[in-house]
Amino acid sequence: MKVAIVGVSGAVGQEFLRVLDERNFPLDELVLFGSKRSAGSKYTFRGKQIEVKLLQHNDDFKDIDIAFTSAGAGTSKEFEKTITKYGAVMIDNSSAFRMDNDVPLVVPEVNAVDAKDRPRGVIANPNCTTIQMVVALKAIEELSHIKTVHVSTYQAASGAGAAAMDELYEQYRQVLAGEEVTVEKFAYQLAFNLIPQVDVFTENGYTKEEMKMYNETQKIMHSDIKVSATCVRVPALRAHSESIWVETERPISITEAREAFSKADGIILQDDPEAKNYPMPLFLAGKDPVYVGRIRKDLTNENGLTFWTVSDQIKKGAALNAVQIAEYLIKEGDVK
Repeated sequence: MKVAIVGVSGAVGQEFLRVLDERNFPLDELVLFGSKRSAGSKYTFRGKQIEVKLLQHNDDFKDIDIAFTSAGAGTSKEFEKTITKYGAVMIDNSSAFRMDNDVPLVVPEVNAVDAKDRPRGVIANPNCTTIQMVVALKAIEELSHIKTVHVSTYQAASGAGAAAMDELYEQYRQVLAGEEVTVEKFAYQLAFNLIPQVDVFTENGYTKEEMKMYNETQKIMHSDIKVSATCVRVPALRAHSESIWVETERPISITEAREAFSKADGIILQDDPEAKNYPMPLFLAGKDPVYVGRIRKDLTNENGLTFWTVSDQIKKGAALNAVQIAEYLIKEGDVK
């Protein structure tokens, strides 16, 4: 098994290295690719130093079985055919192919089997906010069809990459030191602030991030489910949180919901309000699952249920989800 990581120097690329190692992924050789800026640098994996190769249009992917790509949508589009030319499965972490009809959009706990139907040899990793939401929605969908979802997200700095996390640290230091605050990665200062905009606005007043949650959820769940989202950047460092309201075709009891979440793949139930036990990003950064708590009936809708989720955006929201897709393909004997 020969595996490649494209874009290894970024936050998600680095997480790929950690996740592959943590999960003892069955690979014999790892090849790292990067831009001119990162080519030649070295990373240690399982005790071996690996030098980053320059990503270019050549035959470097000839013997690659699986390529994890996380170098941005532009790079993914440019190098798609170079990567897949000789049969490599390209598991892409960018937004480049997510809504293409001939590219499956996969969250293994929800629609793993879709990964087998990949005419272009490409599988898309969904947006981080969508991933953690649909893992939770799947548990409820199995009880009763979900008609609508309202969700507010509380997205950590990690969602904008490693440099954004560094900027948040620096902003807090600058504020506390009484210095002028550096603002480069976000539209405004994030430290001691909330920014009700993630990605750019579209014509309907929703941002691209919010529309991703609408469109991607329908594709992943093969459903007419409608999602209305408000995405907010918050000054947490890592791990996104979401407050979710669902309307189902029949009323779902709290007991039913708790049991469904407790049995669901990829979910940890953390729901004990009396003990002040509920998911929080500070304590869940670096963890694999989606954590669910604050489960209660919606007071405005007999068929409504509301709950709170937290999941690590770089891990389950990106690298881990992609690796789980690859693990599924290996288990199914679906990799050359």
